[in-house]
Amino acid sequence: MTHVLIMGGGIGGISMAYELRHHLGRDAEITLVSDRETFQFTPSNPWVAVGWRTQDKVEVPLRPHLERHNITFDPTAVWQVHPDDNRLELADARQLDYDYLVVATGPELAFDEIPGCGPHDGYSQSVCTTPHGQQAYAALEELCRNPGPVVVGSTQGASCFGPAYEYAFVLDRELRRRKLRHKVPMTFVTAEPYIGHLGLNGVGDTKGMLEAELRDRDIPWITNAKTEIVELDKLHVVEVDEDGNDKRRHKLPAVMSMMLPPFRGVAALEGTGDLVNARRFVRIDNFQRNPCYPNVYAVGVCVAIPPVHKTPVACGVPKTGFMIETMANAAARNIRDEVAGLEPSYVATWNAFCLADYGNGGAAILAIPQTPPRNVNWAVEGRWAHYAKVAYEWYFMRKLKKGIVEPFYEKWVMRLLGANKVHKVPMVNQQPPKQPAE
Repeated sequence: MTHVLIMGGGIGGISMAYELRHHLGRDAEITLVSDRETFQFTPSNPWVAVGWRTQDKVEVPLRPHLERHNITFDPTAVWQVHPDDNRLELADARQLDYDYLVVATGPELAFDEIPGCGPHDGYSQSVCTTPHGQQAYAALEELCRNPGPVVVGSTQGASCFGPAYEYAFVLDRELRRRKLRHKVPMTFVTAEPYIGHLGLNGVGDTKGMLEAELRDRDIPWITNAKTEIVELDKLHVVEVDEDGNDKRRHKLPAVMSMMLPPFRGVAALEGTGDLVNARRFVRIDNFQRNPCYPNVYAVGVCVAIPPVHKTPVACGVPKTGFMIETMANAAARNIRDEVAGLEPSYVATWNAFCLADYGNGGAAILAIPQTPPRNVNWAVEGRWAHYAKVAYEWYFMRKLKKGIVEPFYEKWVMRLLGANKVHKVPMVNQQPPKQPAE
């Protein structure tokens, strides 16, 4: 019996597990390994950080839902991946063998690359995990007791910029609700070359749109920013010019800060050779599999995707929930075909589809494909976008509990927009695997 191992219990891992069970049927053994017992709906974390959601509302225990679909759940961290031996070494010294491995771990949050950064051993908050969001909410309560300046943004090497904007906007909304906004000056700091770049060189008029939102909330900004040090009461930030040379140094007072950290691949991928790039992100070809280890697939934020273009300060490329689901769908179909003795032929359509919440409104962003030039390059604002994100939260939590694949919005709504979930490459026309840049 074919054994497929999945590393990671987030959006990518859960989608992969259900897609595999759907496409492989009951004959395959599927095991999901995660370092935590629960699924966390990451897009809701900015709401957790301002008290609009509690941790129990955005977390779901993994074991009962996975085992209902005959998917083995092992809540143990992976210590080391051994791709040459087709096995994982777990933190408790056990070994797990596999026929196929799917890496869906998400990123490792590289707080250690910036002194003082992070909620554990540093002075900044984060919305990257639900416990981080809970800790940020505790910091907000302290801020409300002793108001002062706040800095929000993204550091160099971050790969998802949307949550920083969302947090700035929902924090502004919550402070206004508490009648404290006038006591809390805010500054937005980002590695992006301009506001609304989002790691995608903008989508539609995200530059003008997000600049207008920041101005409307009296939030000044600094772009092309390298965060050097985070201290208890201030951030040291270097603003660089278009050539990457230091232009201006800032010491920004901050009684509270929330900075998205640099991303890198998880430590278990260290020393795996050509499986990963220098940042430990997994190299993949067009079919979501590694060129050197063809029985290793990867989906989600752990995938190596080259930047859209060179920027003065390093900016990663975001992988939205919709894109991650398309990766999982394509990877599951390709593994099914390989098990049947066929060559992989399904390619995920890497389209960026994002719902961003402003607290009392929001934005929807659609880029088809993600990298310019695009067939669809669309961004629009409205109060409806806030409710659309609430609906997406409900949908994905239901998907987790029910084991749903091919949901309505992907199968029909996105097809109407020209964003098919996956497409099949005719075998006679297959191109050589694409090698992402470092």
